[in-house]
Amino acid sequence: MRAQYVVPELPAFSPELCDSIDLPMLIPRVEAHASMEASTTTLLEPQDLWSRMRGRFALDPSLERKRVAAELRWLTKNPAYIGRVIHRSRRYLHYILGEIEARDIPAEIALLPVVESAFDPFAYSHGRAAGLWQFIPGTANRYGLRRDWWVDERRDVIASTRAALDYLEALERRFKGDWLLALAAYNSGEGTVWKAMLRAKTTPADGGPSDFWSLGLPLETRTYVPRLLALAILVNDPAAYGLSLEPLADLPYFGIVDTGSQIDLKQAASLAAIELQELYWLNPGFNQFATHPDGPHRLLLPTASVAHFSSALANLPPEERIAWKRYVVKSRDTLSHIAMRHHVSTGTLRRVNALRGDFIRNGQALLIPTAMSSAGDYVMSESQRRERRIERLSRNHAGREIRYRARSGDSLWEIARRHGVGVRELARWNSMAPTDTLVVGRELAIYVPAEVAVTSLPGERPVVRKIGYRVRRGDSLSRIAHRFRVTVAEIVKWNSVNPGRYLQPGQLLTLFVNVTNMGD
Repeated sequence: MRAQYVVPELPAFSPELCDSIDLPMLIPRVEAHASMEASTTTLLEPQDLWSRMRGRFALDPSLERKRVAAELRWLTKNPAYIGRVIHRSRRYLHYILGEIEARDIPAEIALLPVVESAFDPFAYSHGRAAGLWQFIPGTANRYGLRRDWWVDERRDVIASTRAALDYLEALERRFKGDWLLALAAYNSGEGTVWKAMLRAKTTPADGGPSDFWSLGLPLETRTYVPRLLALAILVNDPAAYGLSLEPLADLPYFGIVDTGSQIDLKQAASLAAIELQELYWLNPGFNQFATHPDGPHRLLLPTASVAHFSSALANLPPEERIAWKRYVVKSRDTLSHIAMRHHVSTGTLRRVNALRGDFIRNGQALLIPTAMSSAGDYVMSESQRRERRIERLSRNHAGREIRYRARSGDSLWEIARRHGVGVRELARWNSMAPTDTLVVGRELAIYVPAEVAVTSLPGERPVVRKIGYRVRRGDSLSRIAHRFRVTVAEIVKWNSVNPGRYLQPGQLLTLFVNVTNMGD
């Protein structure tokens, strides 16, 4: 008889767990708030998930390789990190391994989310990569992962796993069955790997060695593949390295439930008798308060909650699946504009309001889906995660915070230029990439030096810019201060200069200037 395992309770939820930004790809950041000691459980019994995984390992661990040995040393010196990642993986690993087995690919691939995201589905990196498998927008589009106001399927467990395995299989075919090259290409791009092969004149046509270890790849990639191999070595025989892994039951953690139509996530959590945070952890692709109005209409729920939820949902009146607000059509409104403004499709509005076409009339009342509770209750929605990131930055940043709402025609570059900050800094403060499209109405956090005194002429909006000024012959602190409408004390503070000494021609000063006060 198969040994039965009870899935232990997860630790109390901490919202900060889902706010991973600036995710390092070489050595994942160890979160300060998660102080979990390494697991001290006994050695694994034969029928757990680890045993099943070991039986399908297929990659050459190449222990003699110095790079693998170096990664193995780092992992064995950080057992608490291993413990946290394994604990986080328990929601997803059984499903991922099952999908890998169905495709008959090496089971080591199931550990790839450790390297990519530390099994955090909310992880987001500077390279605009998101989710367990860290898809960037371009690759997400290529593999059909939808991204809109309601959902980011790069974070969706089902959709992103399907896309990641599709991509990896395509790479394995391109590199003639070499999984190490496929993994390298997953990290750095297939073009990068192919060019490295050409530079080394090691293409198969040249007859030279074309293996991963012979190529001059980026440093990150040269570490990425050995990290995965080192993880597989540890999982294969943890006791040999003085470790023991938390047992994972060879049982599904979640079930997939067809909801039939859109449903408020708080209502869904209540029907399933689980915490809303747990629902978000299993369904991390949802950005807002509800499932996507256009589907797919499914939720992942803990296996023990599936039957209870299904029964409760069947008895729930359709009008109670989601809250509605009444909108009165105004002059010049169109159905498409109303839909765009409220982040729903015209098809949704037509279905909900029994419209046969797109024709609407002035004064007509429409029903539009809205949240059942206050925004703060949806603690892991995209807006709430962003607010927590901004709040942390505000606490830790020495500068003064400005909130700016994007207007038509704005860009990150223009906003950064007007406020005297760097584009990359502005993007990082707001969990964006410098090339991201800026949506009108989005609120941005901007941090300018705290010592900058912002004043403006009546009716004008202050615009502070950081400028470099090169001292000219005859300049003095007071003359420069007068010219740029700042104080001598401010110039001294910004540049750590001695006010008792003469300025030298050619000396470079940093000034924070309100350009709206500059006149000509």
